[in-house]
Amino acid sequence: MASKPLTAAKITAVLDALPGWTFKRDALVKTFTFGNFREALGFMVRVGFEAEEMDHHPEWTNVYNRVVIRLNTHDAGGKVTEKDCELARRIQAVSWVD
Repeated sequence: MASKPLTAAKITAVLDALPGWTFKRDALVKTFTFGNFREALGFMVRVGFEAEEMDHHPEWTNVYNRVVIRLNTHDAGGKVTEKDCELARRIQAVSWVD
C-alpha cells in the first residue's frame, strides 16, 4: 500500500516545528553544518540508524563538514508523507547543530 502525500497545509504546520527545514521540489530539505568532517560523518551514522529502524532512507550529500538531507517518499510518487516528517523529527533529535 502506497503512502499518502500530505497537503501543503500539513507540510507547513510540520515545518513550523522543524527549525531550518524547508519544502523544496516536493521534499523536506535541510543543510546541517558541523565543525569538521568527523562530526558530519558521526551525524550521518546516527541518522542512518534512525532511517534503518524506520525502513525509510534519506537522499543526502556530504561535502567535508556539510550534510544536505532531502526527504520524500518514493511509493507516494516522490511526495512528502508522514514518514518523511517523522524521519525529519528524528534527525532533529539526534542533531547537535542548528
